[in-house]
Amino acid sequence: MSLRARLLLTLGLTLALLWGVAAAWLMRDLEEKFVDTLDQRLAQSARMVAGLVLQLPFDVWEDTEHPVLSIPPIEGLACQVHSPQGEIMARTHADMDAILAPGEGGHSYRQAGDVTWRVFTYERGGIVITTADRMDERDMLLGGVIRMTVVPFIVALVGSMFALWLGVWRGLAPLTRLRESLAHRHPDALAPVATYGLPKEIRPLIETLNTLLERVQQTIIREQRFTNDAAHELRTPLTAIKTHLQVARRVEGQAAITSLNYAEEGVVRLSSTLDQLLTLARVEGRVRFDDGEASRVADVAEHALADSQHNKSARFVVSPHWPDVALAMPRELAITALRNLLDNAINHGPADAPVNFDAQWEPGERHLTFSVSDQGPGVDGATLEQLTQRFWRASKQQGSGLGLAIVAAIAERFGGEVTFVSPAGGGFTARLVVPVAGS
Repeated sequence: MSLRARLLLTLGLTLALLWGVAAAWLMRDLEEKFVDTLDQRLAQSARMVAGLVLQLPFDVWEDTEHPVLSIPPIEGLACQVHSPQGEIMARTHADMDAILAPGEGGHSYRQAGDVTWRVFTYERGGIVITTADRMDERDMLLGGVIRMTVVPFIVALVGSMFALWLGVWRGLAPLTRLRESLAHRHPDALAPVATYGLPKEIRPLIETLNTLLERVQQTIIREQRFTNDAAHELRTPLTAIKTHLQVARRVEGQAAITSLNYAEEGVVRLSSTLDQLLTLARVEGRVRFDDGEASRVADVAEHALADSQHNKSARFVVSPHWPDVALAMPRELAITALRNLLDNAINHGPADAPVNFDAQWEPGERHLTFSVSDQGPGVDGATLEQLTQRFWRASKQQGSGLGLAIVAAIAERFGGEVTFVSPAGGGFTARLVVPVAGS
């Protein structure tokens, strides 16, 4: 069942039920008030007749030979007056002695053939007044009043149903337009859905959908970029490997060995590039890295040093005391980011110059800063802006050009940042700012 039909059915039945209960309640009260009013009219007419009769001289009551006074009848209403002796003094109908006979005081019902009468008996000063209403006349009058009351209820109910249908139709019109818009969108369209004209209750849904579309678009862009990067960067080493292997097949001796060595170097470079590409894709693709181990600063720094250039480890000048704090990021990614910074300093700094590696953190701060500094000639401002670009190399040394791009992606993923400083006097410093776990 559609949302519109469900709303119309639920609200329509509720509205009809409430209107029906209100109408039944009103009809019951109206009938009670109507009966009370007619009974009061019947009693008042008896009292009025008694008041008029009591204005007559006293000897009229004693004169039994006085002819019966005939009162002009009113349609549906009868009246009869009895003297203290029980004689009929006046009446409206000569054929209703049984109905208008004196009885107990108050209201009662009497039957004459197929006609029911509402009778009121009143006694005052010995005079007994009996008045009566035809119940069918009452029922006709009551039916007319009920019809006059029910018709506005029915009109109001129908009008309310129409207003309900119109309100639901207009209220759900934005959803209908949104459904039609999404149904006619191209499957490859990832542009945000317009929120103009939508009610505020629907906007969070559309904003969430737009966020999802944006993430899907970014994922597709990353996949396309990964494919393009892989195709571009792997073509050259594969071609070189193929060429060296072809040369080794055609020559013998030292030339063949040299070609095989070059091919092996190309395989190593190709393997390193693939590892870097896969790492970058995993970091940008939000793959889970957390292995449950605490990312302590001293442990991360020690493993980053061990994974870097082993034969050049003596060049590192390491801080004697590491902050006793844990990082709010997976241990594997923290080690990878620091190792890439250390390798960058080893590869691009002077061969005989030391590389300083330390960390700064003040108790209570939410971020910690790793610093890796070399004594190289430094780089200019334009070069600093391109260091985190993919496959960009500052020198002709062998490498994939992905190391600093991976560092930047790791820092961005966990709310940190990586910055580079190259003073005018020479030297180069890379600073990696990463979040600290609750201290």
